[in-house]
Amino acid sequence: MTALTRIAPPIAFGSRAGRVYERNVMVYRRQWIVIFSGFFEPLFYLLGIGFGIGTLIGPITGPDGQTIPYAAFVAPGLLASSAMNGAIYDATFNVFFKLRYAKTYDAILSTPLGIDDIALGEISWALSRGTLYSIGFLTVMVLLGLIYSPWIVLALPGAVLIAFAFAAVGMAATTWIRAWTDFDYIFVATLPMFLFSATFYPITIYPPALQAFVQLTPLYHGVHLLRSLSLGAISPEVLVDVAYLGIMGLIGLVIASKRLDRLLQK
Repeated sequence: MTALTRIAPPIAFGSRAGRVYERNVMVYRRQWIVIFSGFFEPLFYLLGIGFGIGTLIGPITGPDGQTIPYAAFVAPGLLASSAMNGAIYDATFNVFFKLRYAKTYDAILSTPLGIDDIALGEISWALSRGTLYSIGFLTVMVLLGLIYSPWIVLALPGAVLIAFAFAAVGMAATTWIRAWTDFDYIFVATLPMFLFSATFYPITIYPPALQAFVQLTPLYHGVHLLRSLSLGAISPEVLVDVAYLGIMGLIGLVIASKRLDRLLQK
């Protein structure tokens, strides 16, 4: 049995893309604390805001009219943010370093692997990090009693979809970044989404025009999807969320592959 079959990457099922995934596993095999450390940020938000400020807010009305603790409303949004943050880090900072400084991909292209293998392998690895954060956060939600629907069994696949969408788009965006300071643009995009995508309060508090704008952002669809599954407020809008995130991920994957081909095949 090869190392690749033991690792079983989540997207890179093809043997060549799986080699890129396997390389990342080998690099991080003694640095797992670096990966796990990112899990704690959304957990601290949940404890500080969901339970801390939540004691001042009291119970609120959920999406389908049920009364729920504020922490139960916030938790699915933080789960979506956890999937996003985990995927974004590896798809941006690490890819940029390998592309611009370490020249890792130039070395990989001297092997039988191609551009598509690099893109799929790296996105799979970033997806794994987002999935790992999601599993940990979902476990915390279960232990704290923040689950109100059997639909929660689909929350992990939903979080994986969120991670895939942001990993693919994050990697595509990284191909345009030329210096470390350009990562400010990544934060300019992700931080407002985290704060204003109905993570901490219902979208209905916004004026109609602002509601329409927020509903166009990707994290809003991730938050809405996981909150619907967590609270059992299932509606046709969930299918829109799934389609939006899936299409976003596929477009990001195609763009990342084409941009890498342009940069590496000069």
